[in-house]
Amino acid sequence: MGHAKDFLHSGNPKSLFSAFLYFDASFMVWVILGALGNFVASDLGLSGTEKGLMTALPVLSGAILRLPMGIAADHFGSRPVGMIGLALTVVPLAAGWMLADSLATIYLVGIMLGVAGASFAVALPLASRWYPPEHQGLALGIAGAGNSGTVFASLFAPRLAEALGWQAVFGVAMIPIVITLGIFTLMARDYSGPVARIRVTDYVRILKEGDSLRFCLFYSVTFGGFVGLASYLAIFFRDQYGISKVSAGDLTALCVFAGSFARPVGGLLADRFGGIRVLLALLGGIGAAALALSTMPVLGAAFGLFFVTMALLGMGNGAVFQLVPQRFSNQIGVITGLVGFAGGVGGFALPFLLGLLRDATGTYATGFAVFALVAVVAATQLWLALNGWQRSWAPRGSAARSGRVAAES
Repeated sequence: MGHAKDFLHSGNPKSLFSAFLYFDASFMVWVILGALGNFVASDLGLSGTEKGLMTALPVLSGAILRLPMGIAADHFGSRPVGMIGLALTVVPLAAGWMLADSLATIYLVGIMLGVAGASFAVALPLASRWYPPEHQGLALGIAGAGNSGTVFASLFAPRLAEALGWQAVFGVAMIPIVITLGIFTLMARDYSGPVARIRVTDYVRILKEGDSLRFCLFYSVTFGGFVGLASYLAIFFRDQYGISKVSAGDLTALCVFAGSFARPVGGLLADRFGGIRVLLALLGGIGAAALALSTMPVLGAAFGLFFVTMALLGMGNGAVFQLVPQRFSNQIGVITGLVGFAGGVGGFALPFLLGLLRDATGTYATGFAVFALVAVVAATQLWLALNGWQRSWAPRGSAARSGRVAAES
């Protein structure tokens, strides 16, 4: 109780709520093409590759835009950059509503939706900078809970599409974005103290460290797997099992819910048992689950496996960011930006490969087998680095837990 009171009085609750709301609304919009994918594919007669690329483009665009938006927020403040980001998010939604009648326009809308995916590079620093180290985990956990917006997209977009048509859903989605823009403008305030500025050369410098590439690989599996499946699962359930579009969205929402709310559990387990040990177990579990999915089991078993897989991916995200500040204690802002970018690239690659390999081989099994292999490669890289890490920085373990940037995307 005392800790909660200290937290409430230590920062800026209005800015924290603004960051959460911005993140939540933006994540909902970021994956909206995946939630509407079955309706778009039915109308336009899309191939597996085209469906995969349609859902993957917003994720890749968001990963790319994350870096310039993060740098802009450092230099000009999260509040003005967030306001611009929300205003720009209206543009692809308006285009999807009024102009989306071909695959080319859908791809263009997907690319523009990346501005919503880049929201975490603005929202999370807005929340983080107001809170002292002992409250960073809770503050970022609250702000980062905005990734639950993916659940809302999976639940409501298919129902609205059945009632109004899929183009109209883009128009409806403009309403929460405009409301969020108003609330964000009124409530968000940038931290008034000194802020460390990140430069492009900082990213170049950290890329020369081998461990930075390892963490990029880990996060491309965990966060990339989470957001990639969140955007593509509805299409998979429909293609593979022939269930209704709304039912496919409902099953996706349940799986996404598991991943979203398992993330802090991963951080807690890493604090308790050690981040390296927990992440190694999780990567192994992800590889095993993906391999089991490659057998294309019956619907009930597949749903159970996806639910477990998404929970493992969510916990993996938390475990990665329990380790990041221990290894890069003086470069947190740079490494989280780089690792977050890699996670977005992974989120692009997974749905695109699932669709591409289904067209090439006639089954989704190949795509899940490849994902299992990548997870095993990541686990192997972690195992090979383990001894060196334990001799150098890993024994510092829990000393950095309060600086965990666990909700960084």
